[in-house]
Amino acid sequence: MTQRALQEPTLLMLTVLADQPRHGYAIVQEILTISHGRVRLRTGTLYSALERLVQEDLIEVHSEETVAGRLRRSYRLTAQGRVVLAAEAERMRSAAAEAERRLADPVTSRWKESFA
Repeated sequence: MTQRALQEPTLLMLTVLADQPRHGYAIVQEILTISHGRVRLRTGTLYSALERLVQEDLIEVHSEETVAGRLRRSYRLTAQGRVVLAAEAERMRSAAAEAERRLADPVTSRWKESFA
């Protein structure tokens, strides 16, 4: 069975958790950084997505601590999350390579120029 493409916020959340565990605010900040400010997750969106990803066994709670009277959880990628992220990265690489191949094709280039 072929895996469906990940939605961009999910892809970015898995990506930022691939190298180290992070808590919610750090996830939001890292997504802002790697998306060059294009993707801004709201708190409600973030925490409902984190809960869903935990239920899907793509991420897990790494640690919990109380900071200034509030519970702060950090999350990390699971083995299954790594498999899913790697598959999505490969799917995207393949699609990008095909797009680049077609853009470089002389016939395609002539067709493109006719619309310029």
